[in-house]
Amino acid sequence: VQLQASGGGSVQAAESLTLSCVASGLTFNRYVMGWFRQAPGKEREFVATISRGFGTIYADSVKGRFTISRENAKNTVYLRMNTLKPEDTAVYYCAATQRAIYSEYTNRNAYEYWGQGTQVTVSS
Repeated sequence: VQLQASGGGSVQAAESLTLSCVASGLTFNRYVMGWFRQAPGKEREFVATISRGFGTIYADSVKGRFTISRENAKNTVYLRMNTLKPEDTAVYYCAATQRAIYSEYTNRNAYEYWGQGTQVTVSS
């Protein structure tokens, strides 16, 4: 199984970015997909998740600014990030889980597979 994240970069505050994560080696539509992020010196934290049925959950810090989506035909999950803030600066990771139940979707320990991460830097 491989998850390949891309789309990170350096932007100014209030700008937008879209991250992509292409999965291979798994039956994509059977997996819940999530995005997490890790800032320097901090723990990896939940950002957003999308279920097999396209239900979504967001961290409070990104609600209303970020949108997660998936395109099963392309084995791809996206994270559209609008109105970026300096505190959004982090390495962003995509992750996949088949076994987690709903109450675990925001828990990083519930995900079986992880991508390599893509850096997002937001300057003020």
